Amino acid sequence: MIVSASATPGADVTPSAVLLVAAALASGLLLAGPALRHRFPVAWWFCLGFPVVWLRVVRTWRPLMAGCGLAVSRKAALTVVSGLIGNGAPPPLPRVPRRGPVLPTGGGFSLLVRLLPGQVPEDFVKAAPAMAHDWEVHAVRVTTWRPGVVRIVASAADPLKKPRLPRQRGSTELLRVTVGVLETGAQWVIDLRRVPHWLIVGATRSGKSTLINALVAGLARQPVALVGIDCKGGMELSLYGPRLSALATDRAQAVKLLGALVDLTLDRMTVCRDAHVRNVWGLLEEERPVPVVVIVDEIAELFLVASRGEKDEAQAAATALIRLAQLGAALGVFLVVAGQRVGSDLGPGVTALRAQLGGRICHRVADPGTAEMALGDLHPDALHAAQSISPEQAGTAVLASSDGWDRARSHLVTEAQAEEVAAEYAHLTPCLPELVGVVSGVEPDDPDIHIERLDREQ
Repeated sequence: MIVSASATPGADVTPSAVLLVAAALASGLLLAGPALRHRFPVAWWFCLGFPVVWLRVVRTWRPLMAGCGLAVSRKAALTVVSGLIGNGAPPPLPRVPRRGPVLPTGGGFSLLVRLLPGQVPEDFVKAAPAMAHDWEVHAVRVTTWRPGVVRIVASAADPLKKPRLPRQRGSTELLRVTVGVLETGAQWVIDLRRVPHWLIVGATRSGKSTLINALVAGLARQPVALVGIDCKGGMELSLYGPRLSALATDRAQAVKLLGALVDLTLDRMTVCRDAHVRNVWGLLEEERPVPVVVIVDEIAELFLVASRGEKDEAQAAATALIRLAQLGAALGVFLVVAGQRVGSDLGPGVTALRAQLGGRICHRVADPGTAEMALGDLHPDALHAAQSISPEQAGTAVLASSDGWDRARSHLVTEAQAEEVAAEYAHLTPCLPELVGVVSGVEPDDPDIHIERLDREQ
């Protein structure tokens, strides 16, 4: 029995039908694209967004390199020879930097580029805005990957526009808090075990207090002691009163509290020395003292002086902070220092303290000197990014450490949420005997302290 070709299944499908189906699918994707992009941004990017951008990068790479001055002309002799031998053939094309494959990320893409002789990474940094415009992406970052190679990372959209709150999970790594989102789309995590001390600067309504709220709210859920120094009468940190082991609301109280913290640190040093370990993390878990996180809000209030007596207090506070920064990382005491502006005019102790704070976060600032003080010694190329933050971008900041720098935005934690967190986790507040009565003036053996502690535990 002979079966004709026309009887084969699918043989009657005409090219026009295929085109009609393809057009219908394309129209459906165009209509449903915004909804899919909003509900499933990562899936939309991998399925639709990245292929389009990949084609754009491949097609524009050579003219883009030439337009940005990153292409190198061939030798003049080769141009002359090609004109003589080739009977008027066009001269050889200029050499362009060789790129690696374009690899997708969760919200953009990355690629490696090998530099041509005579080129430096700064040449590509200057060309980053042109790359972003040609590829129609939100931003392009260029960093050194290794000698002779740079890494280009592009973000398709602005992840800082609407940062999503992280899900609170049952188990949280100690001293590690997710406070926002990075420009790359990754979570912004502050890990005090990795970078123990931080400096946060920002003008009024720049998002500095919001970041502190996000950090303290995350730490409040962990078995750590929180100590506050808020010389503006406690207006900011008093929201977390039930969760704080101690709170100083003026400079006199702050000097006493910082002195007690130095004594606590020296006592822990003795414990580690007797146990023959180099830090508290080498102690057995049942012997390890509770970590202490000290939050200092508005550092200028500690350093500004108007009389001889205030000068002595400011010097004492500066000395204690510097000692805590030098010794605290190994002994479980961590510093988070914040202020509207930080400059050498506040006193010589500010510069010495800044040198000990390895993590820096710079929001929108009122003067370039504060941004220079925060970022200049670590990553001078981050200064432009910090100074370009507009008042409408509240919460946006530039963070820098020895690992590099990034733009980021913190999650919004309202005052009501801060008070709820403090009340919910008040039972985790440890009682530190070294700090009892230092601020309130009550003696450690006062029975009222023990009654208060019992009430808190109940």
